[in-house]
Amino acid sequence: MKNLHYYFLVALIACAVLSCKSNSAANQEQEVGLAPQDSVVTLTVNGVSFNMILVKGGTFTMGATEEQGDDAEDDEKPAHEVTLSDFYIGETEVTQALFKAVMGDNPSDNEGDDLPVEAVSEADCDFFTDKLSELTGKFFRLPTEAEWEYAARGGNKSKGFKFAGSDNLEDVAWFNDIDSGTHPVKGKAPNELGIYDMSGNVDEYCADDYAPYSSESQTDPKVVSDDSEGQVVRGGCFCSDETELCRVTRRHFTTGYVFGSRGFRIVMTIDN
Repeated sequence: MKNLHYYFLVALIACAVLSCKSNSAANQEQEVGLAPQDSVVTLTVNGVSFNMILVKGGTFTMGATEEQGDDAEDDEKPAHEVTLSDFYIGETEVTQALFKAVMGDNPSDNEGDDLPVEAVSEADCDFFTDKLSELTGKFFRLPTEAEWEYAARGGNKSKGFKFAGSDNLEDVAWFNDIDSGTHPVKGKAPNELGIYDMSGNVDEYCADDYAPYSSESQTDPKVVSDDSEGQVVRGGCFCSDETELCRVTRRHFTTGYVFGSRGFRIVMTIDN
């Protein structure tokens, strides 16, 4: 009888242990399922590392919002509601070091590994993102105009600044400095998301064709237009001689010419 009691007790203990392990595993699976995306992803290509910053999606007002005041241009109107999904965006503009690691050459006028690559065409940007996607197994592309502005504003951490990270352009941007040319990335303060040089240094290509804004609310928009004057360019550059050219809502476009003041920043999709 004592032996039966003993084996019964052992069986009860074993069941309890298994139950605890099962519950623990279930809780663990639940925690993994709810785990947030990494806020920063570091990737390395041919010995060159670069960071991608998570931009959590949300709804924002795009265009001529109140803080832009009288500097807002007609093509920044009407201000309109845009909803975006999560995405990753480059912590910095694509550097010459990264461009060389991916493409094997450097088209820039002002050379230096830590300088943003420039003197690139729209096609160069597409070739680069295609090759980078192939090398990493991730999917890279140019940001849409809406993604660019949302990230420049600080995403869901935005403090409503006129420029990317401050109301004082000197804090966050290289501008009005045509004699010096481009500057090493991360030389000024970042914006609310930890992203550098979204105002100043080099103008940045976006994926959209330049077109008038609509007043309608939009979700993950990308503009493709046969009537466009060119491809959208954002951010201002080192040779922008007026502060208003570096505002987060300021719009410009390229007609296909290549400049030593124009570079680009990349986006990585969440799915990969």
